[in-house]
Amino acid sequence: MSEIGEIDEGFYSRQLYVLGHEAMRRMRTASVLIAGMRGLGVEIAKNVILSGVKSVTVQDEGLALWTDLCSQFFLSESHLGQNRATSSLAQLSALNPHVCVSAHTGPVDENLLLQFQVVVLTDSSLDDQKHFGDYCHLHGIKLIVADTKGLCGQLFCDFGEAFEVLDSNGETPVSAMIDHITKANPGVVTCDRKHDFENGCKVFFSEVHGMTELNSINPVEIEVISLYSFSIADTSGFSEYKRGGIATEVKQPCMLNFKPLDETLLDHQLLAMTEYGTTARHQTLHLAFQALHSFVKKEQRLPKPRSQSDADVVLAMVRELNAAAQLEQLDEAVVRSLSYTAQGDLAPINAFIGGLAAQEVIKACSGKFMPLQQWLYFDALECLPEDVDEEEDQLTEESFSPKGTKYDGQIAVFGSTFQERLGRQKYFLVGAGAIGSELLKNFALIGLGAGEGGHITVTDMDSIERSNLHRQFLFRSQDIGKQKSEVAAKAVQAMNPQMNITAHQNRLDPDSEQVYSYGFFMGLDGVVAALDNVEARVYLDGRCVQHQKPLLEGGTLGSKGHTLVVVPHLTESYGPDKSGSNNAIPLCTLKNFPHRIEHTLQWARDHFEGLFKQTPENVNLYMRDAGFVERTLGHGDAEALDVLEGVWSSLEGAGAGGKRPACWEDCVAWARCKWENLYNNDIQQLLHCFPPEQVTSSGLPFWSGTKRCPHPLTFDPNNTTHLDYVVAAANLFGQIYGFSGTRDCASIRQALEKVHVPSFIPKSSVKIYVTDKEMEDDKEKGNDDASKARLEELKEKLASLSLNNLAMQLHPIDFEKDDDSNFHMDYIVAASNLRAKNYDIPAADRHQSKRIAGRIIPAIATTTAAVAGMMCLELYKLVQGHKKISSYRSAYINLAVQLFVLSQPCRPQHFTVAGKEYTPWDDFLVEGRRGGQQEMTLGDLLQYIKDKYSLEVTCLFHGTALLYDAGYDHKERLKQSVSDVVRLVTKAEIPQHKQMLEIFPSFAEDEDCEKVPPIRYLLW
Repeated sequence: MSEIGEIDEGFYSRQLYVLGHEAMRRMRTASVLIAGMRGLGVEIAKNVILSGVKSVTVQDEGLALWTDLCSQFFLSESHLGQNRATSSLAQLSALNPHVCVSAHTGPVDENLLLQFQVVVLTDSSLDDQKHFGDYCHLHGIKLIVADTKGLCGQLFCDFGEAFEVLDSNGETPVSAMIDHITKANPGVVTCDRKHDFENGCKVFFSEVHGMTELNSINPVEIEVISLYSFSIADTSGFSEYKRGGIATEVKQPCMLNFKPLDETLLDHQLLAMTEYGTTARHQTLHLAFQALHSFVKKEQRLPKPRSQSDADVVLAMVRELNAAAQLEQLDEAVVRSLSYTAQGDLAPINAFIGGLAAQEVIKACSGKFMPLQQWLYFDALECLPEDVDEEEDQLTEESFSPKGTKYDGQIAVFGSTFQERLGRQKYFLVGAGAIGSELLKNFALIGLGAGEGGHITVTDMDSIERSNLHRQFLFRSQDIGKQKSEVAAKAVQAMNPQMNITAHQNRLDPDSEQVYSYGFFMGLDGVVAALDNVEARVYLDGRCVQHQKPLLEGGTLGSKGHTLVVVPHLTESYGPDKSGSNNAIPLCTLKNFPHRIEHTLQWARDHFEGLFKQTPENVNLYMRDAGFVERTLGHGDAEALDVLEGVWSSLEGAGAGGKRPACWEDCVAWARCKWENLYNNDIQQLLHCFPPEQVTSSGLPFWSGTKRCPHPLTFDPNNTTHLDYVVAAANLFGQIYGFSGTRDCASIRQALEKVHVPSFIPKSSVKIYVTDKEMEDDKEKGNDDASKARLEELKEKLASLSLNNLAMQLHPIDFEKDDDSNFHMDYIVAASNLRAKNYDIPAADRHQSKRIAGRIIPAIATTTAAVAGMMCLELYKLVQGHKKISSYRSAYINLAVQLFVLSQPCRPQHFTVAGKEYTPWDDFLVEGRRGGQQEMTLGDLLQYIKDKYSLEVTCLFHGTALLYDAGYDHKERLKQSVSDVVRLVTKAEIPQHKQMLEIFPSFAEDEDCEKVPPIRYLLW
């Protein structure tokens, strides 16, 4: 076990990007008690242990019962009759080697509480909550109370009289580039584009020219004037503003005061909302949970499932409480629903509330993010049957009574008939990583696909890495290197041996359609996406629309998460990628005008790919493909010039002597000369084209706003960053050619002494583009004679090479961010920070650089658990066949600030063809071999569409291939089978596994219609 306070960055890498090092250091000193080891307690314990506190003690006096097995994923039938805490200890301890986990089987008392900084009570009585709440508040112990009953959940926080929040939202501090500052009282700051500052926030100034006094003053409070300006303190006595400057937000800590639990029971101002427009429901639940405690205290049991008499008693208790609370509206239907389902213990509800509760533990330990103040309620009562009247015959107490199975906690809510339906489901899960692991755990607990005829198929092409372990709880250190899907499938089968599950390692894309064919999709009841990129989501969504299957989709980004439910014909689908390239950095910004560290990191990553991957790959292609040069010339002058210059430099122009490297010293020389080109020569050339005093045609300074005036660097072998670049670049260059390098700085300095660095004289003929549009316009004109002349020269030089005299294949390098020994991140960090120095951009440390350049998605176990829980609540509705769109919920959450936006999904867009309305879910389904007959001809297909849909086809497309156009003479095609016409036009065979062709028509009845349903043509 690591030393307390030490942070294992490899293990916690994704979480560090959410919390930061200071919050993690605080957590590594905190001890947490979690009382109660039923489903909710173990869910909280799992998330807290994965998050990396110092120690966790799990407490429970009780023995494992049948009803625990539906949600306590670390208990099995072999644990029945044994203590829940000790039975769970071994598996909880295996989650995180950096956390000390112990079990306590005695009662919770005051002496026990004093050993911890944070205490979490689950499965506790209201009397205990009040008593221990007062004690914790008095002794400065942070208290969290969490509870779930059926489809409802409750959360409470008390962090004491004075709790300091260091960073309320965890967002990157806002910054804005300055365009002008007035000398006035107050001074007015104008920005070159919209700033995102909030009124009253504090900012510090840097890099201001002229009014330099601002660079040295303490952070000042601002008053927002407009989207582009804000006022600051008196600047009338400062120097005249000239140019430049950045205003950066300074995060301000805040102090919060909490009341003890007993004082908050009648204070409805302390209720956070988890769904807009449901204030009455939340306030009612606040009283209803108190009434449940009274009922249990009196009857020594929870209300029976669907018991009208017990619900009447609970409702009477709520009415009595309301006599003091005086709610404007008491939602009596909610009280009855809570009473009917209170004996239920549901894994998805525990996952959601458990994720939220564990996040509050992290806040209590670290001071990071805004804590809950102080009560929160959540319900998913819309999961119950939509039309109670129609199903009243099934909603009897007998249908919900215990059956002596592990699903009794779920049967208490939904009944035994629904449980059987869950077992028969066939679902396809794409992704077995963080969300996928949580989903599979929930599937095992609820019994999805665990009955006769049921089945789960999971696919994930990735193998397990160490950085996965802090949030993908099905994996352990001994699983590193194994396939995620296989390990996950075995883990959940251990949780529920009845699960029917098959693990695949396929990427979901057109290449795997032989496996995930029409027949495969048509055999499914639904699809679940646990993916980490938009492209894969869009593709999977398209397959679901094509085969009319529901889709559950979810994702996380640090403390933020979203869920989406897609129901055929009822809701819109995920749809095409709407992100576009709006977030792409303009090429001219990357090449010449960076102004943020993200720009220099992307520049460094692009250089890595170009120098060490793409160029060696192109060299290898050149050496084995005689047509490589001519084919490259066909890609356009700009691309061809870039590619062929790289090939020529690798074969003849590498090294200081103008030849490819012959030894390790040549690699050092290449790296040194590359340093000179990038950080001195290129900057000199840029300043030659645009001197520091340059003005625009309108008389304004050229170097202003986002254009930061750079300065060249002078190489210093004693400067750590300078030498880091040479070491990394030389080693990577050597790897391409098969030379062994070294990290020995002394020997590299010796090699550098022998390197001749050519002097540089800027050229007046060089053209540097200021905007991407200017560059694109020149490309379209194609009038760059210099480029054409250089291409001809390169063509001749490459043709003159004797490949027999060259070494064999080079060794391209694939970027790998997580191996600290491979020089990849060494190169990125040094290359980026040197360029940042050129432009006076603040440097980034290795941790920050790895996140940005490695495109790492911040992740934490708490959000993952909450998102997976919400997805499975929607799964309940899909399995029941809910038909009202108002029953479904799409969600956006941010656990950092208790933001919960639950909304009804959008309906699908409608479009009209020949006066009839359609949605993207509609199609014209055609069986190519009706009744086993010979396949229909193209003419038959046109006639079928006309007879059945009263539409006359004028054009048919399969992809981009034109199958039919009424304006052409296609008489012969009309006589051929549809599949033969497809083969003829595409000049390719139809894959044997292909069962359905998607064909897009145009109709004479509505020629101007932009969108029409596709013809889905079944081949067999």
